[in-house]
Amino acid sequence: MKNLILLFGIAFILFSGNLALADEEKPMKPVPKAYAEKHMPAGWWTDPKIIAEGKKLFETAQLTFQYRREDVKVDKGCLTCHEIDAAKDRPKQRGAQDFRAAQKMNKYSDSYWFWRVSEGVEKTKMPAWKEKLSEEERWKVIAYEHTWSHGMKPAAHDHKEIVINVEK
Repeated sequence: MKNLILLFGIAFILFSGNLALADEEKPMKPVPKAYAEKHMPAGWWTDPKIIAEGKKLFETAQLTFQYRREDVKVDKGCLTCHEIDAAKDRPKQRGAQDFRAAQKMNKYSDSYWFWRVSEGVEKTKMPAWKEKLSEEERWKVIAYEHTWSHGMKPAAHDHKEIVINVEK
């Protein structure tokens, strides 16, 4: 019996350690030079009208794209992947960014965020939106997404944690 308890204890420690390693963040990729000077228009982080327009786009924009030689249809806007599954308390699409994670989201510069929405994320189902949404529309969506990490309330994006890293 002691051996069985010891075995479970060791398994728990090993499993817990692997979970901790899995939760560690990978270093953020540098923003390409073409996006380094892109910034949220003045006042938009906290503008209720802009955020409301961003919310509508977030929930309704449609796009079909190729992922691993298959057509993927985004039919409920960003909610298709980023909507929170209440039962699991995480985004419905495995691997989708959880915008509620303030500790992580507050690190993103506006140019980094704009780059990822515009170009998508390689080797994932995050599509590029630059062909579907105008630059203005992408900024509106980002302004809305930002509210998620602030209790669904508008907030300035002037966090001390912001990482500025641009390709050389």
